[in-house]
Formats: sequence, structure tokens, C-alpha cells
Amino acid sequence: MIDLRSDTVTKPTKEMRQAAFDAIVGDDVYIEDPTILELEALAAKKLGKDAAMFVPSGTQGNQIAVLTHCVSGQEVILEADSHIYFYEGGTIAAFAGVQPRTLKGNHGAMNPLEVEAAIRVDDIHQPETGLICLENTHNRAGGAIVPLENMKEIYEIAKKHNLPVHLDGARLFNASVATGISVEEYASYTDTIQFCLSKGLGAPVGSIIAGTKEFIVKARKWRKRLGGGLRQAGIIAAPGLVALNKMVDRLADDHEKAAILASGLGSVKGLEIENKVDTNIVLVNTKEAGIFADQFIEKLKEEEILAVAFGPYTVRFTTHYDVTNQEIKQVLEKISKLI
Repeated sequence: MIDLRSDTVTKPTKEMRQAAFDAIVGDDVYIEDPTILELEALAAKKLGKDAAMFVPSGTQGNQIAVLTHCVSGQEVILEADSHIYFYEGGTIAAFAGVQPRTLKGNHGAMNPLEVEAAIRVDDIHQPETGLICLENTHNRAGGAIVPLENMKEIYEIAKKHNLPVHLDGARLFNASVATGISVEEYASYTDTIQFCLSKGLGAPVGSIIAGTKEFIVKARKWRKRLGGGLRQAGIIAAPGLVALNKMVDRLADDHEKAAILASGLGSVKGLEIENKVDTNIVLVNTKEAGIFADQFIEKLKEEEILAVAFGPYTVRFTTHYDVTNQEIKQVLEKISKLI
């Protein structure tokens, strides 16, 4: 199978496997695992934040941020197709007891004026705004890069109203590699940030959440409450160190493969590329071909290609380092014969 469902399907490299085998470990709940501590320090430095904490997943990292920033009964402003709202099981309501206030964005970017208008006034009838959440790159917008200026404008509005900003930066390193803007500069317009080690960076598990030292102290307790307190976690942190030290620059290869894939699919009669391909995600519309996305997915499986239905007529392809240029060529050849 040529698996283009997600960059979460990557397999750890030999160097990652060896690093896990050789990792020096301790009990992370006691904050005594040296490999975890090294990973957290490296991540905080790259992001320009005071402190960082390893978490088992990006979803848990985002939920910890909401739980730490907010109190029950508040409201969170976020983009209508954001991962936190769309793909995390309603947990901001279930766990934090907060409600989402969604705004439709443009390629994943919310309008700063609309964000400010959505901030609640002091009214007994309304919930208090507790947090603004951003996402970069934006998954459902097709790996779209939210412009730095947009983040800056929203951050300045948040500070004007004494509100924190959290960034779901699951694929932030993709944005950084594609634009040349450092992750530290992106992170400078956030109070807290989460990014994934287990997507295009290739580690088998884990994410990082970062912010002030005071925030991380509180976040650590929420991690424990959610069952994220780990013991000899250096075994899974060691591949994360390899990911940050060795796998960032090569994300450009994933972007190049996505561009080749988009160009080829866009030339197939009946298929239309829906998104501006900024990074490693390609959204393909099958409506003119007269086939629903889920039906197209089944036809792809018969050709040993895996992708994801993203809507009634939208199929998502995601490139990563476990897919070769030759396999991209094979995908294009097979799909051209399907339609």
C-alpha cells in the first residue's frame, strides 16, 4: 500500500529506534527522566519559551492548554474547522466545561476584526471569553500556512483584552520550513503552543506543550489528571530528540512531493485541487468526476493507495518521508486510469 492518509503513518527511522534502545531513563512523574528533560529543554529553546513539557499526544497537549488557561463556564474563540473543535471529541466541553465560539476563517486564518468582535463584554447573560486558539498549519484548510502578520494582529488584540493565545502548532515546523520564518518567531505571538513530534518529524509518539514556567507547573498537574504522567518515558522521548535535530529540514521534501502530486492530479479530467498547496497536504475535489469521496477512496484501495475522505467530494492526500517520488508517480499513473 502507498499510504497517503496522513503524516502520522510514518515509521521511526533506524536512528530513532537505536536512540530509544540506548536512552537513559528515569521516572518522569518525579521529573527525573534525563532524556525527557533534554527534549523539553531543546523544545523550549527552539520555541523561545521558558519551559516545555512532553505529552503523549497533540490532542492531550491542546486540552491541557485549555484546562490550564480556562475555568468552567468560559468560552474559547477558535476557527470553525480547527482541529481542537473538529477532531478532538468535544473535549473542551467534556473536560474543561467551556464552550467554543467558532469563526469561519480564510484558508484557516481568522479575521482579526471578527476575533475582536467575538470577545465577550461584561454581561451576566454571557460566558466570559477565556482563550483564543489558533492553528498553524491548518489541517482542514489543506495544510495552509496562517500568515505571521495575522497571528500578530490577533495576539495584539488578545493582549489588549488581557486574554491568552494558544497555538495548535501540530505542523508548525512545516510552516517554518516552507516560509523560512523560525518557529520561535511564530511562537512569539502565542502564550502557549503545542507541536507534534509524531507527524512529519517522524517520531513514533508524543508532542510538546510550551509556555511560561508558571504555566507548565499548572499544566503538569493537568497532565497527571488526564493520565499523561509517564514513568521511564525517555524511551519515547529519545526519538523525539532525533526528530528535532535531524528531521526538520527534510520537511521541504514532503512539500515538494505534495506540489508534484497536486500538479499531476490537477491535470486529471474530473479532478480539481481545492487548496493552495502550501505544505504537505493536497485536497482533491471529485464532484466533476461524478463520484463521491468515499467511493473514490474505495477505488483507490483497490489500486493499493490509501487516502482520506474529507467531505462529500473532498479527498485528502498527505505526503511524508515514507512515500518516495517513484510512488508519487505510480499514484498519478493509477489515478489517471481510474477517472
